[in-house]
Amino acid sequence: MEIAVGRVTHYFDHLKVAVLALNGDLKLGDKIHIVGHGTDLFQRVSSMQIEHRSVVWVKPGDHVALKVIEPVHEHDAVFRIIEEVLEPLV
Repeated sequence: MEIAVGRVTHYFDHLKVAVLALNGDLKLGDKIHIVGHGTDLFQRVSSMQIEHRSVVWVKPGDHVALKVIEPVHEHDAVFRIIEEVLEPLV
């Protein structure tokens, strides 16, 4: 299951960093899906910064710099993947 959390507003190719405008929560370790024209990237959030300071959690309204493993594009949508935990049958 995926929940929309924001959009890419800038991409810095030489740094492999995307700037996201958020409308949802995101934290280190979350699995995300970035999708758009020519983009279909799945990765875990491993590094985030606001105003050049590392952060572990961001909220709606924040603009955050996120290290990405592949190029992304402005206006790409960002989704947080909810990993469902299945309970064992008893």
